[in-house]
Amino acid sequence: MLSGEEFGLLFQSFERAAFRLETLAVYDIEDEREEVERFLAGRDMGPGWDDNPWVRSMTDKGKEVSRVHVLRSPLTDYLRYELAAYPGNISAGESIGIIDLVEQTVPGLPDHDFWLFDDRTVYRMHYTPEGAFIGAELLPDHRLAEYQGHRDRALTAAVPFADYWERHH
Repeated sequence: MLSGEEFGLLFQSFERAAFRLETLAVYDIEDEREEVERFLAGRDMGPGWDDNPWVRSMTDKGKEVSRVHVLRSPLTDYLRYELAAYPGNISAGESIGIIDLVEQTVPGLPDHDFWLFDDRTVYRMHYTPEGAFIGAELLPDHRLAEYQGHRDRALTAAVPFADYWERHH
């Protein structure tokens, strides 16, 4: 299982496309804690908020970054923070869709997060019950088609983020 810096290197080494399926209502990310508190207090979020530099570091190299977030309304405080940050990710070039399980069901999607890189490798993400990242498990090649199918189902069912945000914000 990859964690921390090892996992982070995957975002420098993929060549064309990275897709993420997100499924948790809360992520406990140490590097985000201060920012989440600032957001919840209604304070200024800083320059990276409007154009995410992490996403931009990939899209400026011509790489495609996309995600679908599967969630359930009403939003947790963490999800309010995360979704409020998505416009900055989109400005930086990420494509984001939302599946709200209160509004629709999408049979066959996994109940866990994963990253699919270049349609060649898939990493299942593991978290504690509180949402802290444990590690990313490289799945065997014979599971690749299954996760490509999960991605395709999620992308087909997802509502574009801007449409979702307009209705729910």
